[in-house]
Amino acid sequence: MSKKYLVVGGVAGGASVAAKLRRLSEEDHIVMFEKGPHVSFSNCCLPYYLSGTIEKSEDLVLMSPEKFDNQYNIDARVNNEVIGIDRAAKEVEVKDLLSGEVYRESYDKLILSPGAQPIKPNLPGIEKVNTFTIRNVVDIDRLQQSIQSIKPKHITVVGAGFIGIETVENLIEAGYSVTLVQSPDQVLKQFDGDLAQIMHKELIDNGVNLILGDRVEAFEKDEIILKSGRRFKSEVIVFGIGVTPDSILAKKAGLKLGKRDTIWVDHNYKTSDPDIYAVGDAIQVYNPLNREYDMLALAGPALKQARAVAMHIHNIPVVYPGYIGASVVKCFNYNGAAVGLNERSLKAMGIEYDYAFIVPKDKVGLMPDSEELHMKLLFEKPTGRILGAQAIGRGNVDKRIDVISTAMRAKATIDHLTDLELCYAPPFGSARDVINMAGFVASNILHDTFRQRHMSELRVLLEEGATIIDVREVDEWDEGHIIGAKLIPLSELRNRLDEIPKDKPVYLHCRSGQRSYNAVLALQNRGWKNVYNLSGGFIELCFYEYYTDKTTGREPIVSAYDFE
Repeated sequence: MSKKYLVVGGVAGGASVAAKLRRLSEEDHIVMFEKGPHVSFSNCCLPYYLSGTIEKSEDLVLMSPEKFDNQYNIDARVNNEVIGIDRAAKEVEVKDLLSGEVYRESYDKLILSPGAQPIKPNLPGIEKVNTFTIRNVVDIDRLQQSIQSIKPKHITVVGAGFIGIETVENLIEAGYSVTLVQSPDQVLKQFDGDLAQIMHKELIDNGVNLILGDRVEAFEKDEIILKSGRRFKSEVIVFGIGVTPDSILAKKAGLKLGKRDTIWVDHNYKTSDPDIYAVGDAIQVYNPLNREYDMLALAGPALKQARAVAMHIHNIPVVYPGYIGASVVKCFNYNGAAVGLNERSLKAMGIEYDYAFIVPKDKVGLMPDSEELHMKLLFEKPTGRILGAQAIGRGNVDKRIDVISTAMRAKATIDHLTDLELCYAPPFGSARDVINMAGFVASNILHDTFRQRHMSELRVLLEEGATIIDVREVDEWDEGHIIGAKLIPLSELRNRLDEIPKDKPVYLHCRSGQRSYNAVLALQNRGWKNVYNLSGGFIELCFYEYYTDKTTGREPIVSAYDFE
């Protein structure tokens, strides 16, 4: 006997669940409602229309109602908004936004995929400026047309998450002057501050006026006023300060809500009504790392949830693993990927942890396109359980975080990473991949093979008069070094042991942390008890210090920055 399924919302979640339902049955009647004019579009690609990377806005539209009908026998109705749910009658109330007609449709099962709404703050004077958010093709088309019409001298993006960073990059690529304002003291909250500094440098190097630790308080005519009192002109303002779940319809229908007004769902994505499911950005998802529910606005999980719902409706068993937030973003010439928990989360949870910070090449160093990859691997003490990872570099960071994400799903520990068998050829990686290297270092830290301190602590160490030894070679030292450090190249170390004190802590570094690790072990094996490796080396220190030095006038602790 055929069933009738209604899907509220298209794009990743709604369109995917409708298509999967059709693949599982040719008999059922499937109707999909989308209040906008496009039922399926690439919302993740929207900012790339601003730079011309995607030439026409219509290219962003993936499927039309006609295609859904012809290819899937799905009744996709655009410009039709579901305005109410009669749970007792198992009907929805729909408004045709073009004709104004209001009608009802019955259902056997109802799937909600309303997505999330961009946050647009109601600040004083907001009516005096041209403000925009980015959620769909209509939004990005409106923004692009307005920019071309206004011809602004300056554009401001407020918020430095995925959308904010991608919007800034594409506006710069299009030739505009852009300011990025971020209330926290760093961009991209999935990264810890030490890695985010790399993105800060990349933004200002590409001409972005980056303002951190300040927030928009009010507006005057084409003018932004910050909390600090700073004021500047901007004819176009794009908000990318986050999203809130579009759960109004669910709330109106009396469905249970979860954290931050997300739609509550169980492990099969059923809402509190057994005949109503929900997927996508509007629902709560379970994070098995912190054992909490929260919102996760990512396309990948939405697609997986859609498949799971269709399968469960057809009585096919589904495993709910939870989600750990694997993500990747491009920022000009750098790529950044992350998964799991970062230091802020771990500290808030009170979990005892440590981390390995390494800066190896992403492939064999002799290859002309090899690049340094900054990677941070966080693990639980004393179990070695992998809690999260972050990687930033010009090369292939997503591959490494994908491997870590998979390992975390398999409940692997850092020791498992040391023996992972990964593909190798010089154009693609190294015989000891970045993943293996991170595992080696993390395992050594956990098992107390050596001790480390981090470059984020160096200023304090210098203020305390700590002994810092640079084990790089003379030519590297001449290119730039830590002011106050002593140069003892690794090649000379064993002949200059009398210059290294045993009665106080000694901190060693090289360019990336690898040679200084060898120096630390050499000293330990010769009786030194209080030696530390400075993780990430001089390259990490330069990235960590650069943005703040340049934007605040702070006295540098290096003679020169060396990024190459």
